[in-house]
Amino acid sequence: LHLVAEMGLLGWLFGYTGEYTAPQPVATKWFDDFETTLPDLTGKVVAITGCTSGTGYICARACAKKGAIVAMLNRASPRATEAEARLAAEIPGAKLEPIECDLMSFASVRSAAEALRSKFGSSGIDVLCCNAGVMALKDMPTKDGFDVQMQTNHLSHFLLAKECFPLLEKAAAARGEARIVSHSSGARHMVKGIEEKYLGAGGDLGGDGASMFFGGARWIRYGQTKLANAVFTQALHERLKAEGSAVKAVCAAPGLAATNLQVTTASDGGFGDAWIMKMSQSAEDGTMPLLQCCIGQAQSGEFLEPSRGMWGKPAVVTKRSAKEVEVAATTLLWQMSEKACGEWKL
Repeated sequence: LHLVAEMGLLGWLFGYTGEYTAPQPVATKWFDDFETTLPDLTGKVVAITGCTSGTGYICARACAKKGAIVAMLNRASPRATEAEARLAAEIPGAKLEPIECDLMSFASVRSAAEALRSKFGSSGIDVLCCNAGVMALKDMPTKDGFDVQMQTNHLSHFLLAKECFPLLEKAAAARGEARIVSHSSGARHMVKGIEEKYLGAGGDLGGDGASMFFGGARWIRYGQTKLANAVFTQALHERLKAEGSAVKAVCAAPGLAATNLQVTTASDGGFGDAWIMKMSQSAEDGTMPLLQCCIGQAQSGEFLEPSRGMWGKPAVVTKRSAKEVEVAATTLLWQMSEKACGEWKL
C-alpha cells in the first residue's frame, strides 16, 4: 500500500488528478442541529485568531449569531476585510471588533493584546480561541527566529494567552468562568513526542520533504506544533487547577475538515497527498469540537475531536497518549515557550 501511495496511484483511485486549489466540496451533516444547542452569549466577549475562513470564520459566525461580541484577530489583508464585511452582512447587528494580529510576529501579537486590553479592559474576555494555524510550510524562520509553523501555531498563541490572561480572569470573576481554547489536530499522532529543537531556532529543521505518509519534514514540523497545542492545554490546565482558577484550558481537533488550510499548504508545495481530501468532512462539521470547547459543555483539561477520529460529532477523548500529558512534556514545553515569549506566572 505504501508503494502504491508513493506512486500516486491512490490519487487516481480516489478520483483526484489535479492541483488542490479550493476546498473539497462536502455536504454538512451535523452542524445545523449542533448549532441550535449552543447557549446564548449576550454580554460575552469571544476573541478568535485566524477567522477569515474555515473553522475560525464558522466559529466567529456562530458566536456572533448567539449575541457575543466577537474580536476577529487576523493578519491585515483584503481577506480579513472581506471576512468582516461578509460576517456583518450574514448577521445584521453583529458586534464585531477587528484587531490586526500577525502570528508570525511577536511584536504584532503584543500589539494585538494591547488592543484587546484597551477595548475590553472593563469587561474582560470570556473566550480566547487560539484557532489560527498553518500546515506543512517550508523550512524557514520567522523574523523572530523561530520555525514559521511553531511560532504561528503555538508560540504566538502562548504569548497571546499570557498577555491576555488578566482579561480572562476578569471575565471569570464576573461571569463564573472563562476559557483558553487551543486547536490541535490528528497530526499530533505523527510524531513520537515533543522535541526541544522544534521549539527553538527555526530554518534548519529537516528541509522540505512533503509526503504526509512517508515522514516528510514539513509534516514532522507540523505534527510537532499540533502536539504542542495538546501539551500546552495540559500544562496550562495543571497550573490553573493548582491556582484554583475559574479559567479553563480546553483543546479541540477538527478531524479531516475541508478548509483553505489545505489549499494554502498545496500552494506552498506541501500537499502532494491531496487525494485524501476525498474522505473529508465539511468545514462546518469540523468546527463542532472547537465550538463546543469555546461555548458548549466542556471541562478544563478536556480534548474534544470528532467521534470517529476524522469525522463525526464532537466527543471527549477519554484516553490520552502519554506524550500529550506526561510531566516531562508539559515541563519542557512550558520552559521553552517562556524562553521564547517571556515568563508566565499565573
